[in-house]
Amino acid sequence: MNIISASKGKQTHVHEFLGSTQFAEKGKERHNHRFAGVTGEAIPIGKGSHIHEFRTNTDFTVNHYHVLKGKTGPEIELPDGHHIHYADVVTSFDDGHRHRAEFATLIVPRG
Repeated sequence: MNIISASKGKQTHVHEFLGSTQFAEKGKERHNHRFAGVTGEAIPIGKGSHIHEFRTNTDFTVNHYHVLKGKTGPEIELPDGHHIHYADVVTSFDDGHRHRAEFATLIVPRG
């Protein structure tokens, strides 16, 4: 995966994202993590559609963190002309477990 490389040519666009993982473990160890980041630039996938790659770390809680990385799905058009992307991934395996995370990116501001 060519994660989040800056373009030397014409830049396209990126999306912010944030969320919380699903809970993992049981009892006193049961917990989740928060995350936030910015995707890489648009990656064309044909027929005028595109996806984005992303990579970020979760927060540090219960003495560990996880890496969250993957690719979004194709754009989801909104009625106002903006678009978002959906992602559903599993974190890295750390401290004996993983977390599932699903989120929608934020819209790209116009200006």
